[in-house]
Amino acid sequence: MDMSSNFLAQWLDERLCVSDFKDDSWNGLQVANSGRVGRICVGVDATLPFFEAAVTQGAGMVICHHGISWGPSLARITGLNYRLVSFLIKHDMALYGCHLPLDAHPELGNNGVLARVLGLEGRSPFACYNGQKIGICGELAAAVEFEDFADRVRRLVNIDAVAHNLGSAKVKRVGVVSGGAAMTVAAAIAEGLDTYITGEPSLAGYNLALQEGINVIYAGHYATEVFGVKAVLQLLKEEHGVEGEFVDQAVPY
Repeated sequence: MDMSSNFLAQWLDERLCVSDFKDDSWNGLQVANSGRVGRICVGVDATLPFFEAAVTQGAGMVICHHGISWGPSLARITGLNYRLVSFLIKHDMALYGCHLPLDAHPELGNNGVLARVLGLEGRSPFACYNGQKIGICGELAAAVEFEDFADRVRRLVNIDAVAHNLGSAKVKRVGVVSGGAAMTVAAAIAEGLDTYITGEPSLAGYNLALQEGINVIYAGHYATEVFGVKAVLQLLKEEHGVEGEFVDQAVPY
């Protein structure tokens, strides 16, 4: 079903509450096309390989968590910027990018979906960033051994997730902030959680967790951020009959 790219962008803006967020990313329609969209491809990162894969699928629009417009990043359309923008224009493919809103949304966001997938109940926002709570925390129905929970994360999120049992031997209260949020473990500590999940590790974040006695699981920046775009695509299919697919870039970080 062909739809207007402007209509889809407006629907996404409203559904994801884009205007509520202060973000380095220029969230929303970052590159327009001639107006009509048949198929949509979604992915985590707006890269040339992703764009090329989307073209082979006949996409007229791509939706990414990490777009190409950040602060003044497109002040000059040269080098890689030129190659990215010119590729989209040449193939008449619109680009919609959405960063923090697609982390924070309680039903469609990376953290909300990931928390639900992992079986957290009583989910609520936590971890304030730029004036908005972007993480999700909740509780397991029953406490489980740390290694059993770590295996659950490896099975459902990333087989290469790195888990550090630095606190309780049992997992009950868990917080999730996807991507590069190692230092946001401080918010998990303040919330009284026993286990914190994020994407990328950092030395400072690990040392803070070690000294405060909270378990941490680093499940991969990319792997923790596939959930939002997948959820958005599924909702577009259900509400608007959109055809499309998730393009897995298989990024090992």
